Amino acid sequence: MPLHTTELWNQLQHAPGVLVTVASVEGSGPREVGAWMAVFPHTLVNTIGGGHLEFQAIAQARSWSGSASQDGAFVNRYALGPALGQCCGGVVHLKFEQISKTDMPMLKERLPIQANPVALFGGGHVGHALVNVLSSLPFQVHWIDSRDEIFPVQLPANVVCDHSDPVHAAVEDLPSGACVLIMSFSHAEDLDVVAACLKRQRLQGDLKFVGLIGSKTKWATFQHRLEAKGFSAQELAFITCPIGVDGIYGKEPEVIAIAVAAQLLQLDRK
Repeated sequence: MPLHTTELWNQLQHAPGVLVTVASVEGSGPREVGAWMAVFPHTLVNTIGGGHLEFQAIAQARSWSGSASQDGAFVNRYALGPALGQCCGGVVHLKFEQISKTDMPMLKERLPIQANPVALFGGGHVGHALVNVLSSLPFQVHWIDSRDEIFPVQLPANVVCDHSDPVHAAVEDLPSGACVLIMSFSHAEDLDVVAACLKRQRLQGDLKFVGLIGSKTKWATFQHRLEAKGFSAQELAFITCPIGVDGIYGKEPEVIAIAVAAQLLQLDRK
């Protein structure tokens, strides 16, 4: 489950709140229609874009939740330029609704965040860094390694772990549309996972992206070995190696993780 909705369920167990949703936008606005924020007496969950608009919405929500006439819902109009001094210049309509834990079934239907599936092969330093980066992004991460006791005890809400030996056996059960990231501790394991992904792509063609960590030299070596296994140049062109967006330099795990996460977000946009 995405992080923000998990926080919302946790907060609703303790106190009711006010759900603020972007109902419509005319012109330019800080967030899109459907963006939401939950306002509680002492905390917030999620954001409608920050700035003066959000400040006003928080004040309105808390004032309304403490008033006697707090049933139902209402919509407020905010002119960002003249009224709030924000340079977006558009007009945003915000809907305010009282919510409590009894509304959770309705909220789970209304507030899903599309969590795209990511299969991460490798529990090393970069894998750990990447899980941390993806923990607050709209991805459902399936973290896979062949080694026992490699995963941390505490995991983000959007991550599930799987011990698979041999590690490439997990490729068969990945969800359709998954993005696959390969960064195991072993080049031999990496090669096996790449080959398994290519076989699946040949048969089903349903993987969205397959990225392999490493240098151009590593990929050249892999290409020769995969060609010897019968994969064509057209099939091999589906593999991205090195992974990560261009223009981000550095080999620290955290730097690589940010570059890879940015690449996944670009794929999602496309």
